Order: sequence, then structure tokens, then C-alpha cells
Amino acid sequence: MDPRGLLAARLRSHRLTAPAATVVDTARHMLAVQSQDLLAGRWALGARTKGSPTVDAVDAAFESGQLVRAWTQRGTLHIIPARDLAWVLSVTAARQQQQAAGRHRALGIDDAVLDVAWRVVGPSARDGGCTRAEAFALWRAAGIEPGGQRGIHLLFALCVAGLLCQGPIQRTGPGVVSREQRFVAADGWISESARPDDPLAELFVRYIDGHGPASVRDFAWWSGLTLGAARQAAERADDRVREVDEGLFAARQAPRRSLDDTTAFALPSFDEYYISYADRTRVCDPDLLDAVGPGKNGMVRPTIVESGRIVGVWSHADAARGAPAELFDSSADDAAAASALTRFARFVGD
Repeated sequence: MDPRGLLAARLRSHRLTAPAATVVDTARHMLAVQSQDLLAGRWALGARTKGSPTVDAVDAAFESGQLVRAWTQRGTLHIIPARDLAWVLSVTAARQQQQAAGRHRALGIDDAVLDVAWRVVGPSARDGGCTRAEAFALWRAAGIEPGGQRGIHLLFALCVAGLLCQGPIQRTGPGVVSREQRFVAADGWISESARPDDPLAELFVRYIDGHGPASVRDFAWWSGLTLGAARQAAERADDRVREVDEGLFAARQAPRRSLDDTTAFALPSFDEYYISYADRTRVCDPDLLDAVGPGKNGMVRPTIVESGRIVGVWSHADAARGAPAELFDSSADDAAAASALTRFARFVGD
């Protein structure tokens, strides 16, 4: 597959040149959108949705229970349709627990501690939910010290076990873009759960639908599964995807494109278009990888994408104030980048 054709296909499968009708439709197509930065995750959905979506539209989907946020894979927070959370965790939870085991032993987190932690926080989680600070206060009062990252790892463990998820947005005032959600009991908050016949195969198919063309190694990176498990997933999904080049898989049917492949996009930090592949040089010049990240602090910067390639970086806070992007190449289209940033500013309401 030639590089230009691959980028055009990825723009389409990512719903960038084929935006979905609503942010919920976008989330269903993408399945899991990386979101350790809550605003970034919400804009990842907004950037892939028709018209002029707003952060309030995403927040409403959280409030209604259609979307949740949880540690779905790789020990990393993702936004996911609520109905898909349980079956995704049925594939990815054991791997996440295995990878966190050493850290949990060092923090003194075992099954007995988790049982007590759940009994303490469960009533609040079932009664409107609680913020992270409120959960920590409840644990401290019960004799479970949450300091030194112990509290966040307790929340992680309870979420990966399928007991908690992050649901409604914690409001701090009108017009304020919140950075926090309330932790709620998953079984009480999520009213409907999907049950695919083969969750492992389903995970591969859904990844390819929202990210293809991509390889098995890309899927292994994105899902956090071993390469062996990833190969098994691809084999079991063989009749539901198509191989467009040696080792590259795409969806059987791509969404209908409505934007030109040369359109410029302002994508958030940790965006799926960049972060969800083992090989990121297909969308970013190798010499620019360090400028985008992950850096030593683990951060991945928001990017400007033009004709499918990363041509610059920007800042969420600066863009909301009207600041321009930092473009890597003088040939990049300043006006197109500015227009993309304006769409983000409208999303956050600034």
C-alpha cells in the first residue's frame, strides 16, 4: 500500500475525513479513545464529529451514562461507550493486573485491602458517585492510607476489576471546563452491556475499524496484549477484516468520506491518530518524533495534521486564547492550521 493511500485510509477510518453524526457515534466507532487528559479525550471525540460539537455535548453523554472513562488497556485511561466496558475488560484486565502486580505489592495493595477499599467506597459510588479526593478521604478515615500513589492505584485496581468507572462530570461552576469526573459503581451506572460471541476477535475488529490499515503489532501495542494474543485475535477475526497489504488490515467497509484528504486537523494530546500504533513514522517524520513525544515526562503534545502527516504542535490552553500553532515546516498552511484551532476554541466555548 503506497504511503499516500495508507494515510487517506487512516484519516477515513479515524473519522477525521468521515466525521460521525454525534460524539456518541464517534465513540462507538473508535471504541476506546485515550484520555488520561480528560479535555484531550473529549476533544478527540469532538474533532471526529460533524458540525461544531461542544464539550457540553460530550459531558452530556457522560451524564446520561452513554460514555464512561476507565483504565481499559495498557494501564491507561480511555473514554469508551459504557455498553462496551465489561467485555473489553474481559480481554484486557488480566494483562493490566499482571503488569501492575509488582507496583501493587510495593504499595501494600492485595485482595484483602481491595475488599475493604471497595466496601468503604461502594456506598458512595452507588449514591451519585465520589470524586478522587472524596474516595481518598473515605479510605483515610477507614485506616487505608491513600498517599504515595496508593490511592490512585486502588482506584485503578477497582476499575480494572469492573467495580468502578468514571461517569458524570464534576461541575465546578457554569462555563467551566471541568477536569474531573465522579467515580461510580459500574453495575449500577451502566444500564446495558454488549456481549460479543468472541471478545478477543471483537477487540481486533473494532481496533481495525477505527484505526486501520494497521498491523497485528500495532494492535498489540494499542491493546496492551502480548504479541501472541494479538496474533490469535487476528486469526479469529480473519473473516471480518481484509488484508490490504502484507500484514496490514483494514475494515470490510469504511465510513463514507465527506472531507478532503488534505484537510488540516488540530488533534489533542495523546490522540489515537498518532499514539495508537507501534510504528508512528507513517504519520510523523522520524526527526520530529521527539518534538511530539512521548517525552521524558511521558507527555504527548497536541498536533496539527495536514494531508495525513503531522506538521506542527499546539497547546490546549494557548489555542483557547487564540494563540497560533508551532508549525515545523514553512510550507505548512498557516490558515488551515488556524481554522482547525478555531474549531477547538469553539468546542471549549472560548
